[in-house]
Amino acid sequence: MLTTPPPTPEDDVDILLVDDIPDNLRVLATILEAEGYRCRKALGGTLALNAIALAPPDLILLDITMPVMDGFEVCRRLKADEATESIPVIFLTARDAEAEKEEAFNLGAADYIVKPFMAYEVLLRVKHQLALRRQQQQLTAQNQQLQAEIKERQKVEVELRRQRQRSEELLTNVLPFQIAQRLKDRESSIADQFDAVTILFADIVGFSTVAAQLTPSKLVHLLNQMFSRFDALAATYRLEKIKTIGDAYMVAAGVPVARSDHAQAIAQMALDMQSTIGDFQRPDGTPFQLRIGINSGSLVAGVIGIQKFIYDLWGDTVNIASFMETTGKAGKIQVSEQTYLQLKDHFTLEPRGPIKLKSGDRMTTYWLLSQNQVVSSPLSATALDDSPNPTLCCG
Repeated sequence: MLTTPPPTPEDDVDILLVDDIPDNLRVLATILEAEGYRCRKALGGTLALNAIALAPPDLILLDITMPVMDGFEVCRRLKADEATESIPVIFLTARDAEAEKEEAFNLGAADYIVKPFMAYEVLLRVKHQLALRRQQQQLTAQNQQLQAEIKERQKVEVELRRQRQRSEELLTNVLPFQIAQRLKDRESSIADQFDAVTILFADIVGFSTVAAQLTPSKLVHLLNQMFSRFDALAATYRLEKIKTIGDAYMVAAGVPVARSDHAQAIAQMALDMQSTIGDFQRPDGTPFQLRIGINSGSLVAGVIGIQKFIYDLWGDTVNIASFMETTGKAGKIQVSEQTYLQLKDHFTLEPRGPIKLKSGDRMTTYWLLSQNQVVSSPLSATALDDSPNPTLCCG
């Protein structure tokens, strides 16, 4: 049905009337302007195309029979131009031939009015086309908004992926790779029992005294140089750096992946650390020294924290390793009897003798001196336990 609401003042509709007869233009303009429409007039096809190029109208009423350029040619050019193809065209003609109507609609005409016409018919058809035009514009605007929202959502998704990747990289930097993967897989609690682990604690002897003589930037720079060298050694021997506290360095073998050569790998790193620290000198020119303690045994490893995760180790094995360091001597590597039993066939060690524990008991310890024969490379696949997954102790 051709029943549509009349235009409202805010529509500010612009209609272009095209005819080669001025009287026809005046009649049409009178009918339409009485309804509040704003009309422009063009005497012929060429003038019409110029007017449309300057300011595209909302609707075109186009006579077919005109000299120089008829209405069909005008319509053909409009529909061939992306800027004007969506403007609705109503053809006006004195001929009521089916062939003309067919050609008009094939060219993309929106409607067809035969002269002579009644004013109400023109108004109804105009109102109907303008209503369709408004709906089309609304749909176009909604589609553009939807496309903009899709693009914005895609940008957000790209940014989220970038942030997620960055978070995963940061997570891998602060946690062992296997542990980071388990957290990414949404494992809520990570706590594992390991039966064969070797722990190393190292402390830079007298560093607190040196630190008091350095500016903050020089202090941090020096520690960063030292610990970066230690980190490189840990990577070479496939060890897991657990943490640094002040000038103390803690590293482990056998976590988070079990390995059969955990004690040998730590021993090799300890010897290399003692060699490496000699490359750094105190302000007085004397070389720095390390005090290193090593112990082997079972322990619990896990992740604590909610926003800032920490992978840490707990148990007597850890406490004894720390005790080996604090009761050691500058430039020496003190190992427990448990570690000695795993190293004695491959390294040169000498007894230190029994030392008194905090509990009052006495423990025999040894000094690690050197490697006395080639051992299996800690980087080889055979160094890893056949069952790398630890025993879960909880969670």
